[in-house]
Amino acid sequence: QVQLVESGGGSVQAGGSLRLSCAALGDIYIINSMGWYRQAPGKEREPVAVFESDGRATYADSVQGRFTVSRDNAKKTMDLQMNSLKPEETAVYYCKAKLIPRSSWHPLDYWGRGTQVTVSS
Repeated sequence: QVQLVESGGGSVQAGGSLRLSCAALGDIYIINSMGWYRQAPGKEREPVAVFESDGRATYADSVQGRFTVSRDNAKKTMDLQMNSLKPEETAVYYCKAKLIPRSSWHPLDYWGRGTQVTVSS
């Protein structure tokens, strides 16, 4: 059974840093794309840093220059280094992947359960 598991969330003061990790577990044939999303209370879920199908990473304008996403295809993991965090970035951060399980003929979307990031002023 395929699962995405996030870790690394927590509480940090404004200006601090956190590193989030996502691991794709299970019998997976290939991962087409992965990305980090976040959702604050009362807001829509938004992309933060996403690897496109061609392997290129794109960032939300608000995090450009402060966040760095990395991916290890062999280990099926993805990290998000977040620096200079701001209070307004308090949210649940989710890992998303479009992947093909070995039991499937087509790509499927998977979401992790999310990890809470709290940035205090």
